Amino acid sequence: MSEQLKGFIHTITEQQLNVFSIRILQKGHLLAHWDRDKDQRRVQHSISKSFTCMAVGLALKEGLIHLDATLGDYFSYDHASVAQRNLPSPQELKLSDLLRMSSGHDSPPLWADERASLTEKDWAKYYMSLPLDRVPGEQFTYSSGDTFMISAMLQAATGQTVKDYLTPRLFDPLGIHDVEWETSPLGVTLGCAGLWISNEELSRFGQLLLQEGHWEGTQIVPADWIRQATSQQIETTGDGDWGKGYGYQFWMCSHDAYRADGAYGQLCIIIPSKEAVICINSEEENMQGILNAVWNEVLPLYTQR
Repeated sequence: MSEQLKGFIHTITEQQLNVFSIRILQKGHLLAHWDRDKDQRRVQHSISKSFTCMAVGLALKEGLIHLDATLGDYFSYDHASVAQRNLPSPQELKLSDLLRMSSGHDSPPLWADERASLTEKDWAKYYMSLPLDRVPGEQFTYSSGDTFMISAMLQAATGQTVKDYLTPRLFDPLGIHDVEWETSPLGVTLGCAGLWISNEELSRFGQLLLQEGHWEGTQIVPADWIRQATSQQIETTGDGDWGKGYGYQFWMCSHDAYRADGAYGQLCIIIPSKEAVICINSEEENMQGILNAVWNEVLPLYTQR
């Protein structure tokens, strides 16, 4: 089924873009796919964030949490000296601030390298020990630490890890079983990264998003939550497809599309106007190059139909 993808394969080969797998769907049907070797479960890096976002929507529906909930509602660490220069304490950060990555840190906590070397095992305690650099809610700064704190809040609110909470509500209905998702030293689902699934399994998630949470006759995630999460909630200042704005743990894209994305070219692109889902797994730093190949070589496949 890779004949339609000859242009895309030629482009990534010519530009030496290390793509492993692509699947393109329209109206729920597989139009084409290509695997360099075989599709297998790989770590999804920050695509994990968009799954965590689904847990938020479900917990909101169940009345277990609300968007104005603050870190201080769930964590009582005594960091009296943290608030400074008339700025709020991290305890005042709202779930909505964390969802759109506007927590107010100039240097976001809990990047991968920091997580690997941190001696403090309670990452929530560490996060909340760091002062804010500006008023939250106003400026976007990409932060895996913000998403980890969403996961920690959800665990406190639901009594389950995000992975365990999502298993009967999302993973099982999608037929994604025996999921691996990395955790903090204290067993909190990483949330921001560390989810292992295949590209085919990712395409089921993409189709669920396109269908606004509806799956095989059942509304498994509230439609209004998916619409909210995948609409621009804050402006971004990046180049190319990183400058189109950010929702709740989703990026806005060219062509009125949106995406979940992870480092090194994990991509789940939804184009509602084409009823299209495009999922890609890679190990490649030039993610804009991959997206350009999608816009130039894959998108026309939909307009011809």
